[in-house]
Amino acid sequence: MVPVSVNWFPNRRCNYECHFCFHTNTNEFILPLEDAKRGLRMLADAGMRKLNISGGEPFLQARYIGEVFKFCKEELHVESCSVVNNGSKVTEKWLDQYGQYLDVMAISCDSFDTDTNIRQGRAENGTATTHINNVFKVAQWVKERGIKVKINTVVTINNWEEDMNDQIEQLAPFRWKVFQVLLLDSENTGAETGSLRDARNLIITTEQFNAFLERHASQTRLVPEDNDAMKDSYLNLDEKMRFLNCKDGGKIPGRSLLDVGVQLALQDSGFNETAFNERGGIFDWKREAPPSLEW
Repeated sequence: MVPVSVNWFPNRRCNYECHFCFHTNTNEFILPLEDAKRGLRMLADAGMRKLNISGGEPFLQARYIGEVFKFCKEELHVESCSVVNNGSKVTEKWLDQYGQYLDVMAISCDSFDTDTNIRQGRAENGTATTHINNVFKVAQWVKERGIKVKINTVVTINNWEEDMNDQIEQLAPFRWKVFQVLLLDSENTGAETGSLRDARNLIITTEQFNAFLERHASQTRLVPEDNDAMKDSYLNLDEKMRFLNCKDGGKIPGRSLLDVGVQLALQDSGFNETAFNERGGIFDWKREAPPSLEW
């Protein structure tokens, strides 16, 4: 098996409190940077072409992820580096130092209504007053530097009736990923499964998800993912570089690739390559040339 596209969660800490989160702050471990580089080199040698960093909020470890992207581009020559974040901790200083190593900036935005974001938990210390402005601000910053903008939206009972067309057209992302809220045991299914979050009251029907998609059918960059499309179609790597197996409705970590190598670690992943290809897992993921060198 070739790990073409890897989603790495290097740290679980986050400054937001999204009620549906399926990668929660169960620990604050982070690999020493040199160990992380060793694991990334192993993945690149095994055929990794794209690295996506998610969290947690990756920009709580801004220098760390910047050095990871620099290493991936300068030393490993990885085709694409991307990061998923909530937009609250990105700075122009970071972009000026590390933006040249980033192909895609994915910004999480579930709603353009402040009250809805609060109900989602897409907020810091109970307030969401800056979130929407941050989304637009960061999108503009990264476009100015030739980095592709992607928007990630999780559809729940709180926002499935919302019309986001006007704002999405203003943001003009190269991809708009729209996810149906997903339940995973030990992450967001309540205390009885050891979860820090409980999203069971946020789930929506297939009909409600489809209604959201139909309302936004004019958005040519929309890429929908319902629960079936998401299931087993991602190679998710945790903070100890263990692939996470979601086959049985949870997230079971396997053996660390740092201990057993990439191929043995992949055997624990539950990854379905066919599902990955069917959901469009390979796409035009390289950055664009910046319009000028003034930045």
